[in-house]
Amino acid sequence: MEKQSNIGRAIIGVVLILIGIAFVGRTFDLFPHRIFHHLFSWQMILIILGVIFISSDHNKTTGWILLVLGVVFLIPDFIHISYPVRHLFWPSILILIGVFILVRSFSSHQPAKTLPGTDYIDDLAIFGGGDKVITSENFKGGRITAIFGGSKIDLTHSKLAAGQNSIDVFCMFGGSNLIVPENWNIKVDVVSIFGGFSDKRHKKPEPVDVGKELIVKGFAIFGGGEIKY
Repeated sequence: MEKQSNIGRAIIGVVLILIGIAFVGRTFDLFPHRIFHHLFSWQMILIILGVIFISSDHNKTTGWILLVLGVVFLIPDFIHISYPVRHLFWPSILILIGVFILVRSFSSHQPAKTLPGTDYIDDLAIFGGGDKVITSENFKGGRITAIFGGSKIDLTHSKLAAGQNSIDVFCMFGGSNLIVPENWNIKVDVVSIFGGFSDKRHKKPEPVDVGKELIVKGFAIFGGGEIKY
């Protein structure tokens, strides 16, 4: 998992370096204006996000969708197509969100028989959200998806299961907040692009049981969330 996170950060670092080189090249007229325009287009943003997703073991399907979407909308800039492709942008976004929901609904890292219980959370907030209170004596994690929306998840009445537990988050133009007990041992390992998932706990006391850990991992794109008491 740490290796996957490092790959994501490495790609972001390379992208930032290339952006810097592009600006220098533009300043000294080393690149044609057309190339600069394509490098900083929204299509290229989709392509870069797609590559970042594909480079990890999570959300590969979303990565391929973003990559294909970016390439498809970039093609008309190089090949003449009579139909105005830009009119397909929002329908394509809706299709993308729909496909993502379907894929995420039928794929899970947790055994299916355990999902109905409160030991796992499976929260989906799209163009809306709400508040959830989770009460569990053996909380093991789950997944949180926020797209143009968000939720507040209250875990203050729950206890972590022994060992390593994880919550897989995906926030795009939205976000979710986690309210946790003060003695939880939490590690945040979220790759953020124009967003962030931060730990807002002001004091971090030693956990009662160091053998229990919650890892918050995933991606935040133009969105994010917070962990607080």
